[in-house]
Amino acid sequence: KAKPTMSIVFADESFTHILRLYNTNIDGKVKIPFALTSIKGIGRRFSILACKMADIDLNKRAGELTEEEQQRILTVIQNPRQFKIPDWFLNRQKDHKDGKFRQIVSNQVDQNLREDIERMKKIRLHKGLRHYWGLKVRGQHTKSCGRRGHTVGVAKKK
Repeated sequence: KAKPTMSIVFADESFTHILRLYNTNIDGKVKIPFALTSIKGIGRRFSILACKMADIDLNKRAGELTEEEQQRILTVIQNPRQFKIPDWFLNRQKDHKDGKFRQIVSNQVDQNLREDIERMKKIRLHKGLRHYWGLKVRGQHTKSCGRRGHTVGVAKKK
């Protein structure tokens, strides 16, 4: 006997099928905490916490959000420390430039990664040199793996 499947019925006109937050398209059919994870820099735990701080029902679909609720979520994500989210929960702790704790999102993630790698190269850190040379950075073995880009071969005996 086949199991009946449930489908979501979108009756009201205010439903948005694709939301646009932080330069990211978000599927409106997914529940809010999991829909927010499609934004770079926001994981499941942070998105659930942000929804709770913004007083939004976790079972609501992303397309059912009103403009005011979207603004509340964006405010929590931009200023998590004002909403008593602890420092250890944030993804950018003790920034090298200003020493502040913050949650970086979307394009900022790529930008900060690029800046960090450039800083490591500039001050000649071991990790920065490995990046510069195009080698493995995190302590992996390189004897047999990671040979992409380098010519490797043994001369044939005649």
